[in-house]
Amino acid sequence: MNKVIPTTAEAVADVPHGASIAVGGFGLVGVPEALIDALLEQGAGDLEIASNNLGTDGFGLGVLLSAGRIRRTISSYVGQNKEFARQYLAGELEVELTPQGSLAERMRAGGAGIPAFFTPAGVGTQVADGGLPRRYSADGSVALASPPKETREFDGEAYVLERAIVTDYALVHAWKGDRHGNLVFRKSARNFNPPAASAGRITIAEVEELVEPGAIDPDSVHVPGIQVQRVVHVPVTGPKKIEKTTLRESGQKEARS
Repeated sequence: MNKVIPTTAEAVADVPHGASIAVGGFGLVGVPEALIDALLEQGAGDLEIASNNLGTDGFGLGVLLSAGRIRRTISSYVGQNKEFARQYLAGELEVELTPQGSLAERMRAGGAGIPAFFTPAGVGTQVADGGLPRRYSADGSVALASPPKETREFDGEAYVLERAIVTDYALVHAWKGDRHGNLVFRKSARNFNPPAASAGRITIAEVEELVEPGAIDPDSVHVPGIQVQRVVHVPVTGPKKIEKTTLRESGQKEARS
């Protein structure tokens, strides 16, 4: 029952080339940064990632992307990363764009053993009709486009079929965890981490605080230990990153309505 692994390097040591990995985080919040850095050092490549985004230049999944380790991604947001745009438009990266809520539900469904589900998100667009560029050629032409998806009507409304996501591994970041793998996320870091944790056949969690079993109120557990196979204690050091910092100029009065 003790799922604690001493180091992040040991936690990701068996991730092979070509593995599929669900990764938690939203922007710079709740990103399993230490595990991603360990995977960079480990050397696995040709990876397929399921994550809301691929980090930013030089942070999070952005470091794996810059090193050319990611072959394909299933994502919903691709902004704030110039290297992502460069690789995608150059034909070096395959991208499956998915509505944000659909992506979260695809991961959750995978963990729940639900192979597919119908959703209204994307009906009447290329998400359902197909034709979204997944991979470009070097000359800028579309080398691979998304196929059309099944649609069906329920109670007079149209819905599109989305397949669940199940991955070889999942990397998540939690605020608190115990030795049995029970996890608690802090505020907005409880974003894609729970569904990502459920989608992985082997889920690896880095936790800021490691506590003994019983220290977490069962009603406060966000991800139960049955969904987590490895836990690594990664204390937070230094300030947390902010994607876009907006500051008020000195002496400027706060606007009030």
